Amino acid sequence: MKKHLNTLYITSDDAFVHKERETFIVEVNNQKVFQAPIHTIENIVCFGFKPLTPQVMAFCAENNVGISYLTETGKFLARVYGAQKGNVLLRKAQYAISENEFESLQIAKPIIAAKVSNYRYLLLRHQRNHPENCTDAVISAAETLGRRLNNIQQTQTLDELRGYEGECANLYFGVLSSLITSQKDDFTFNQRTKRPPLDAANALLSFLYSILANDVRSALETVGLDPQVGFLHQLRPGRPSLALDIMEEFRAYLGDRVMLNLINLKQVTKKDFEIRESGEVRMSDSARKELLTSYQKRKQEEITHPFLGEKMTIGLLPHIQAQLLARYIRGDMETYPPFYLK
Repeated sequence: MKKHLNTLYITSDDAFVHKERETFIVEVNNQKVFQAPIHTIENIVCFGFKPLTPQVMAFCAENNVGISYLTETGKFLARVYGAQKGNVLLRKAQYAISENEFESLQIAKPIIAAKVSNYRYLLLRHQRNHPENCTDAVISAAETLGRRLNNIQQTQTLDELRGYEGECANLYFGVLSSLITSQKDDFTFNQRTKRPPLDAANALLSFLYSILANDVRSALETVGLDPQVGFLHQLRPGRPSLALDIMEEFRAYLGDRVMLNLINLKQVTKKDFEIRESGEVRMSDSARKELLTSYQKRKQEEITHPFLGEKMTIGLLPHIQAQLLARYIRGDMETYPPFYLK
């Protein structure tokens, strides 16, 4: 079983990363602020183009430690690669499936079924934990999502599947504000807005989805799959279509729940956000660090994998699903088993 490793997030404009023997060192204004053994770090994510020494970049390329660059708001900019690894026959099989709608549907259908089921799980969980605050709209949405799961299983085309996915997402996001149980006046959520996010909750979600996509992308590369070539999301230059496919299973669990906890536990407040002239809402540096800390802690929690029945850290889930997908593409499994909340 693969061991869960950490991601090193570099957020300070004054940060400098270098390698000292068998450790990564982070310095700010010539003062050491962080040190970690090299073997515990799987990815380095820099918000903005922060300086890394050539020695660090060479070491990461040689030892499969990913280096990603994102904007301050979490938009992907670039990723540093070493020599390409993985089985070329696996990638060839992946490309062949992506060009066959029927074969693509056999992967995309269970992924979307898991996504909708996980949405429904969050709504049902809210009903159990907060019956006094549960609205009729939440109850109705959960019931409709349950019915749509049956429709999804019967879909015959990718376009039909995308239609159900869009309907279910709109339905879910339409009641997501009901799951905000504190600071309700300061954190409203009427609909999903992306580019740019137009409220604080959407700003949190967009940032979380960006770092989640980066984690899934890294996991796919590790097992030898091409993150650019997916089965549900259409091919587009620069789009990590397969990473976006697989992260659908984790949006509710690793994105939405972290966002709701940050608000409901008052780890972030209204003062942590700025509204720009364009209407875009941006997080403060302190809110971004709080989010990254919460996300990392979430990844360190343990869960029993619903398909494998094995205990593991939540941070391993993208790697496990990437491995399961690779096994399916190689023909070692009859179906691809997505991640379902139970």
